[in-house]
Amino acid sequence: MSSLLSRRLFILQMLLLITACAEEETSNQQLELVLGVISYEEGKQTLERFARFRNYLGEKLRAIIQLEPAFSQNLALERIQNRDWSLVFAPAGLAAIASANYQYLPIFPLQIEGASRSIFVVRKDSHLRQLKDLQGKVVALGQPGSAAGYYYPLYHLYGFTLASILFSPTPKTVLEWVAQGKAAAGTISLEEFNLYKTQLGAAEFRILFSSSQNVPPGAVLIGPNVERNRQERIRSYMKNAPPNLVADVGYLPNADAPNYQDMISIVKRVTSIADRLNAKPVRLF
Repeated sequence: MSSLLSRRLFILQMLLLITACAEEETSNQQLELVLGVISYEEGKQTLERFARFRNYLGEKLRAIIQLEPAFSQNLALERIQNRDWSLVFAPAGLAAIASANYQYLPIFPLQIEGASRSIFVVRKDSHLRQLKDLQGKVVALGQPGSAAGYYYPLYHLYGFTLASILFSPTPKTVLEWVAQGKAAAGTISLEEFNLYKTQLGAAEFRILFSSSQNVPPGAVLIGPNVERNRQERIRSYMKNAPPNLVADVGYLPNADAPNYQDMISIVKRVTSIADRLNAKPVRLF
């Protein structure tokens, strides 16, 4: 009996040792999270702006935080569809798609200056005066994922027939195409218009049409592949982050996450005609 008991104790000790080693190895495997952000022409500035935030969150979570800027809405949408990003700083259109279709969870709104609107812009010398004047014309849009540059404009153009649609990689390019006459009108947010119009030299523009609907703010979202307890820790650390770090990356830690129900309904309506957008002419019905 004593021999049998000794063998059992030995086996039990070995099992405990193996379990302890496995737990130690697991604890030594540092967590890696990928932080996604839209950055059209500001790669270096984006890295600098997020540097302190990355360090803070990495230290709190004991994780490696990789920052991955996406230089177009299309690339960002691809990353979200593949669930490659653990944490995302997303504009409204992408945030609505990510939360509605890919199980991303909005946790904080992004800061915006005033109410954001979607606008149609033409050259100052254009003969176009009303939105209906765009019938049969070439219009420049943003990429899928852009609320102000893609979803809201197509929602307002529902029922129109256009000559063709040009899809711009950046908001600044929309204005360049309008200035060059490649498009009769272009769509952009009011904030982007005020930012970029002064950078295009002698080109002069005017607003043809402004949406009456405010575009909701973007959001910080957590990906579905982040474990639930870790999601709560991320939310807590971001809520209690030092104010200078919060200001660096631009979110509102004490505000409720945006509600995208209205935005999602607009996305669904636009998606129903998305397969016609590359045709010539473009019949938006």
